[in-house]
Amino acid sequence: MTRPITVGADGTAESLAALHWAAREAVRRALPLRVVHAWEKSDGGKDQDQDQDRTADVREALVRTAGDVTERHPGLTVTTDLVDGGPVEALVSAAAQAETLVLGSRGHGAIVGFLLGSVGQQVIAESTRPVVLVRAADQAESEAGGREIVVGQQGGPEDSAAALEFAFEAAAARGAALRVVRAWSLPTVFTYSPGSLALLDEAGGLEPYEKKALAEALAPWLERFPDVPVTQHVEMGSAGEVLLSVAARAQLMVVGRRAHRSAVGSRIGSVAHAVVHHAPSPVAVVPPF
Repeated sequence: MTRPITVGADGTAESLAALHWAAREAVRRALPLRVVHAWEKSDGGKDQDQDQDRTADVREALVRTAGDVTERHPGLTVTTDLVDGGPVEALVSAAAQAETLVLGSRGHGAIVGFLLGSVGQQVIAESTRPVVLVRAADQAESEAGGREIVVGQQGGPEDSAAALEFAFEAAAARGAALRVVRAWSLPTVFTYSPGSLALLDEAGGLEPYEKKALAEALAPWLERFPDVPVTQHVEMGSAGEVLLSVAARAQLMVVGRRAHRSAVGSRIGSVAHAVVHHAPSPVAVVPPF
């Protein structure tokens, strides 16, 4: 089954930027584009007539949106769907059927505009597919001019495999360079052990050890994508801070998702949270395999 690039639309400037980003991505990957709008209908009564009027208006707006996109991108297959339901459930369901779900990162509509709140975090945390967040100021020109794809790598080879795959595929589709960032910090005295000290001695110290770990994590992807230029970036600091320090040069930031459940709802992990809130470029949050 061919999965589409799916975008949430609600008429805001943010969702419009997300729509254009999603259309370009669909063209690059030779995939169809699906445009969805979700809202909860009333239970009935006098509000039912208003629901019918609104449904007609939204469907008409979606048709116009599809027409605008196909005019910009002749040959792109575009479908539209008006989904009945709450935004979290609708978007998570739409994402499950998509190659990638694309959302605007600010706004006030039913689909987008909640990425600084609990609803947006739930969508990112619960989605089984990558979610790309696009700001209103995003322009096609930002995908040119030598800007990189930037991806964070943490832990062992398997820990960031899904994010690395997404980033390498994105770089290959754009003909862009890729910067893979691994941050490290000084461990506390309590984390040292004879075994860990032996590994550090063998590697020649902390920074060489981290560089070796990054090289090992990248080895299968470099073999699979030999034409993608890759910069291996190892720097001391917190992962969020190091990633954001190179965000200005990025056309797309890619981070893995580490969702956590708590009494106040789903949390997406501190690194993803920092990059989503502060990176100026689109951000892809990729769930683990």
